[in-house]
Amino acid sequence: MDRQKRNLWSGVMMTAVRGRIAAVAGVVALIATVLTGTAAGTAAAAPHAAKPRGQWSCSGAPVPSGYVITAYDRTGCKGAGSWYQEPVQDGIWTCSGSPIVPGYVITDYDRTGCNGIGQWRHKLAKDRTWTCAGSPIPPGYVTTGFNRSYCQGIGAWYHELVRDGIWTCPGSPVPPGYRSTTYRANGCDGQGAWYTERI
Repeated sequence: MDRQKRNLWSGVMMTAVRGRIAAVAGVVALIATVLTGTAAGTAAAAPHAAKPRGQWSCSGAPVPSGYVITAYDRTGCKGAGSWYQEPVQDGIWTCSGSPIVPGYVITDYDRTGCNGIGQWRHKLAKDRTWTCAGSPIPPGYVTTGFNRSYCQGIGAWYHELVRDGIWTCPGSPVPPGYRSTTYRANGCDGQGAWYTERI
């Protein structure tokens, strides 16, 4: 009888201890959830949650280096207008008046974009690319062709990396180490062209 009572008492004590351990573990998990702001099931997903890329600012606010303007709200900032600024990336559409980040060119235009003020497509500069008139010409590039109808009628210039013996359009830069020599009146789609050779 004493042995039975002891075994029973031992079993009750073990159950109580296990219950307390489970309760303590539950409290620890609850505290961890409160402190980290995540539940155990969502902790793995938290680092992959979408983060805002940029922020709205009032008209006239400076645009940080490496950022472009991608949206316009006429009613923002109590009617003064607001702009959405975000980091530049290859292929991003930007509002008219947005800065052009060095190393990027403008490759397309949409007159109705950006709430009616127009928008431009920014792409990383690369060899043999059509760019809209007014696009920067990155160092080491020249213009070798012209098309009046591209970029919704604004016109576009063909950019290529400079090389010995290339024909370039009027107004094209002449990179260091090269010179323009011979002129051809019918080159560059009727604009005229210059023969560029290495010095």
